[in-house]
Amino acid sequence: MNFDALNRIQKLYFGYEEISRVTGVSLPSARVTACRYVKYNLLVRVKRGVYMLRKKWESMSREEEFIIANIIQTPSYVSLFSALGYYELTTQVQRRYVESIGLNRSLEKEVEAGSFLYFKIRKDFYREFIREKDFFIATPEKAFVDSLYLKSLGCYNFDISSVDLSGLNRERIAKIVESLPEKTQRRVKANGYF
Repeated sequence: MNFDALNRIQKLYFGYEEISRVTGVSLPSARVTACRYVKYNLLVRVKRGVYMLRKKWESMSREEEFIIANIIQTPSYVSLFSALGYYELTTQVQRRYVESIGLNRSLEKEVEAGSFLYFKIRKDFYREFIREKDFFIATPEKAFVDSLYLKSLGCYNFDISSVDLSGLNRERIAKIVESLPEKTQRRVKANGYF
């Protein structure tokens, strides 16, 4: 099979069905093709059954990294320093390192040279995110509160001094914090964030 057929795929990511469609092979053959091309370093396996062309992986924009983060664990939304960096409220942003909030489980997924971190939160805290372009991301205030919440649980290292607090709406922070556990509320109030 010729790899040129796969190069015609315009999508950011794809599955066996797309491989089968562009190459004209059966689904079982598409699975073998995907495995073979991952081995030859022509495709990147994002997760089971989801692939990217290596050239697209290597030239991904930050927004495309966020799309992939949403795909790796569903449901999830980009948050914490990744979201704060997207909104230009911190300088602490690393390429190929995306932090997200999810409902299923806490997880660190390594894909090639990229890291995708997921922190599980309670379902009733899973809100205050928006659809931006083709990915889900926390509002700036929710990304900030998510960071404080996880820090209050002792499972996230949050350098508050690196955040530009002038870009955050303190009234929205106060409203979000009201629904969180008392420990998080005390931490936010003690630091004078609203």
